[in-house]
Amino acid sequence: MDTKINELRKMIEQSDNIVFFGGAGVSTESGIPDFRSADGLYNQKYKFPPEQILSGSFLKSNPEVFYEFYHDKLVLHDVKPNRAHYRLAALEAERKLKAVITQNIDGLHQLAGSKKVLELHGTIHRFYCSSCGKQYPAEKANACIGVPRCACGGVVRPDVVLYGEQLDDDVLTESVRLIAAADLLIVGGTSLNVYPAAGLIRYYKGNWLVLINKEPTVFDSSASLVIYDKIGDVMAQV
Repeated sequence: MDTKINELRKMIEQSDNIVFFGGAGVSTESGIPDFRSADGLYNQKYKFPPEQILSGSFLKSNPEVFYEFYHDKLVLHDVKPNRAHYRLAALEAERKLKAVITQNIDGLHQLAGSKKVLELHGTIHRFYCSSCGKQYPAEKANACIGVPRCACGGVVRPDVVLYGEQLDDDVLTESVRLIAAADLLIVGGTSLNVYPAAGLIRYYKGNWLVLINKEPTVFDSSASLVIYDKIGDVMAQV
């Protein structure tokens, strides 16, 4: 492992256009459950499957059940950034890291100090009315009992990409541009099974693709360096 850490450290030292692409594993060390792990949301029992509840169509037809699940499982209390978040923010401050592209909706990268963060799946820190589009305070929505509603009567929703909804075109386009231009792409804490986000890796044209994950991914054979470990443990050493 020390050999691989040293190799990654050298890559970082020699790069000044690094992009980081991360998934749920980046935040599990902060206490946020992984959707697909053995104790993740997908393996807990509800009247409806979590992937059905977290869909745009379900929110429209069953907002009460959606928000019961949302407040129970997705409202974060006293969650703080971990070593991976802070190291990535430091690399950006050192002008080495150009951007963080994340599948997470928790906002922990920004809380750690990262400035250039592309949120592929949106964020739980923004809400808007599904009827009139007016923005709604996140603190008010998260503290609401039941379904938060706008002054116009419309259901307020989190600014996240739910199942059945499309990713934001502008975020996708910018993510593709940054990945294609990077000289070092570090991918961490993701199984790379969720599309279209995982497909972004295919746009990388550089020589150094680094994968850091506790389990193998389908892209391992294409990588320059593969490290099977927690992303926080690895980033804390580089």
